[in-house]
Amino acid sequence: MSLSELSALPLGTTASILGIRAESVLEQRLQALGFRAGREISIVRKAWLGGPLHIRIGTTEVIMRRRDARAIQVQPA
Repeated sequence: MSLSELSALPLGTTASILGIRAESVLEQRLQALGFRAGREISIVRKAWLGGPLHIRIGTTEVIMRRRDARAIQVQPA
């Protein structure tokens, strides 16, 4: 499968995090929430009109802006 951004992942698809390409402050915050290479992640919901994403990583659920989700590189499982 191919490499893509988290924001482009279809609903319900599980993927593995490959890395984060963001400013150090955002990268540190995401890592504190559990966004680390190798973790499985999925999108639960997508808001209309480019709104936020509802993301599940392990047992944690996070609401994230799409521009922040673009910084997370994933590989669909």
